[in-house]
Amino acid sequence: MAGNKNLNSAAKAKNDEFYTQFDDINRELNCYLEYDENVFRDKTILLPCDDPKFSNFTKFFALKFEDYGLKKLISTSYAVNSKKFKTPVQLSLWEQNFPQYDPTIDDLRGKIYTLDAESIKTNKYPPDALQWEYLEGDGDFRSDEVKKLRDEADVIITNPPFSLFREFLNWINEADKKFLIIANKNCITYKEVFPLIQENKIWIGRGFTGGNAYFKVPDEYKDNFVEGVYNPKTDLVKFRNLTWLTNLEHGRRHQPMRLAKMADLVKHNKHKVARENLYKKYDNYDAIEVPFTDLIPEDYEGVMGVPITFLDRYCPEQFEIVGNAGSYGVDGYSLCAALYINGQKIYKRILIRHRR
Repeated sequence: MAGNKNLNSAAKAKNDEFYTQFDDINRELNCYLEYDENVFRDKTILLPCDDPKFSNFTKFFALKFEDYGLKKLISTSYAVNSKKFKTPVQLSLWEQNFPQYDPTIDDLRGKIYTLDAESIKTNKYPPDALQWEYLEGDGDFRSDEVKKLRDEADVIITNPPFSLFREFLNWINEADKKFLIIANKNCITYKEVFPLIQENKIWIGRGFTGGNAYFKVPDEYKDNFVEGVYNPKTDLVKFRNLTWLTNLEHGRRHQPMRLAKMADLVKHNKHKVARENLYKKYDNYDAIEVPFTDLIPEDYEGVMGVPITFLDRYCPEQFEIVGNAGSYGVDGYSLCAALYINGQKIYKRILIRHRR
């Protein structure tokens, strides 16, 4: 919960610079390639809100350009003066050696980095083949010039600004693009997200190892995180409540969960939930409470309320999503009123039933 609290605080303060680890990107992308090795072949990939000087997304896709068979890679960065924390930029000699480099506008305008099959032939190290130029504006994804890049792209992949997540997802969806983005897991219950999950239009990706996501952040706000979230030894912050959200197909989401009969789960469960506390009916909704995903019974025919982490293992061929319920909602919003048992409010739940 500490990690989630810090993430919410960062979003409210518009502290949006969280730099994803290379290994996390590699692990996640492998999930889609295992399902379809040509998923990115001949595709144009757009990495908006990215900054190759700090972030690993551009470096990763530049290194994988030929392996993935990409058509084109486009990455855009925000201008320094548009950021909450104006981290001093350490320009590389690579950038300064380009004739278009202009120190008088470098902090004011965003940049666009591109890579294509022709330019990559001239460099043994693909990231060095990136070409760059200044954008007319500051690189905001909502600008007309970045929208044009969005419309050109086949797939959009990034760690978007947490404070602008809803707007960013709408920005993707209005162009009907394939995407893979990092998100706060609580976004599952947002009115912009949940209907799309329910309609099987978007879903959860593979996820982070052990449920833990680690990011580098600017020095200016490392002190914003409680002890145990920022680790000075690794220089990373840790969050537990993050996931990957996507509409790219991967085989893991079609693997049904192994379930047991309700009577067996009542007798034996590793959570040691007392028998009398299992599968209680809600006061105000015709469904039973299932407090842990691995306690979903295989032989119950009605509606069940399960934790939102259920979506990490959700198989659309096995279950139907009926709705969701919030303990307090997001910005006062939930698709169903809060659920109660014996007058006590229950935390956010996804409402499901078996497909037969």
